[in-house]
Amino acid sequence: MTWLLARPTRDSLGVTALPIVAFGIVTALLLAVLGGAQAFWRWDDDMALTYQALAVLALTLLLVPLATLGGSAARLSARRRDDRLSTLRLLGATPAAVGAMTVIESAALALIGAVLGTAASFGLAPIIGAIPFRGEPLGFSNVLLPLPVLLGAIVGVVAIAVVSAVIGLRRVTISPLGVRTRQEAPRMSWVRALVAVAVVALAAIGMSVLGMGGAAVVLLILAAGFGGTIAVLNLVGPWVIGLVARGRARRAQTPQKLLAARAILESPQAAWRQVSGTAMVSFMAVFAGTGTALLDALSASDGDADTRMLATDIGTGLTITVVISFLMVACSVGVNQAAGILDRAELYASLHRLGMPEATADAARRGTVMVPLLITSIGSAVIAAIVVFPLTGIALIVAPLSLLVIAGVLAAGILLVRLGLLATRPLLRRASLATPGAV
Repeated sequence: MTWLLARPTRDSLGVTALPIVAFGIVTALLLAVLGGAQAFWRWDDDMALTYQALAVLALTLLLVPLATLGGSAARLSARRRDDRLSTLRLLGATPAAVGAMTVIESAALALIGAVLGTAASFGLAPIIGAIPFRGEPLGFSNVLLPLPVLLGAIVGVVAIAVVSAVIGLRRVTISPLGVRTRQEAPRMSWVRALVAVAVVALAAIGMSVLGMGGAAVVLLILAAGFGGTIAVLNLVGPWVIGLVARGRARRAQTPQKLLAARAILESPQAAWRQVSGTAMVSFMAVFAGTGTALLDALSASDGDADTRMLATDIGTGLTITVVISFLMVACSVGVNQAAGILDRAELYASLHRLGMPEATADAARRGTVMVPLLITSIGSAVIAAIVVFPLTGIALIVAPLSLLVIAGVLAAGILLVRLGLLATRPLLRRASLATPGAV
């Protein structure tokens, strides 16, 4: 039954291919990062441990967008077959059986995408091998992963897809009358903002007295400041997005701005989850980028070649991590938007018949993603700059070019997400032009 349900038709081929392509891109990028990290483990000198720790941090930052993408693909699998899933429920299939079929299908799509991504990673290996670290390229042979690691990565991607599918389907109701998403948008209090301001202020104060203690105190302040601020971003992010959306809804002067604001207000937390992966990345980009700029400036003044090389390599790794994270977010946004279009296919068709231009509907859809994305990316970067304000001010004076590079990388990441939205526009066109019940 799962095969009969999952077998793609001409109309659903594009929607079936979307999560496969997304998982393929994620797997290829994940293996590329693992290949680069593997090269670091071949070193055994004094600097090897520093590079290995930075590689582990980069991999950790990529787990959040990867898990988000798995849940998005699972919800897309459920929504794109609402008629057939509902028919099975009418024929007597239990919710558990129908849910299991959907999870199996999501796992199969993840497996196909992971295998294709593994094959694509061999094409990326020469590019990764050419990236310079410590003054010389990593080398093609050093970034090639052994077979057990490749198989483990495939199993890991499928496992994340399954877990995310199970979690994602908890918010999807598969009933004999159709598939719908349960909306649970709890009221968010302004107390979140007070907590956020207090934590950011404490983190900023801690960073300002960073040099007054020993190594243990410095590490403790860094860990508390970084971890506490990241936790606050997740706490206050949905509240800020909802607050901005309410203001935009009151001041909207065009239909698309009003529709976008109202769609965000349906569930600010859902809007936040879609782009939350960029919060940690943007914060980390400014946090680490400022330190890297100062490190580079100090090494240039005292002539320390090793310190200058480390600063250059940290900047290279930071750029790669930010770009890869935004690529994953772009894939997740594309899958989420495809699921949303299918979920509201009849609404889009009705609006088209009532005279709403497709461009207006598409602009409203873009607003539901780009507004939270800009709030999240810019807001996280500003908070990071506030937390390390003394260092940011110094870096702005002694190494302004480094900060401009960070801003350029973040802008490129936002552009990648915009391209992910563009990829789903043909699906919106088909939904708008479809006859009732055809999508």
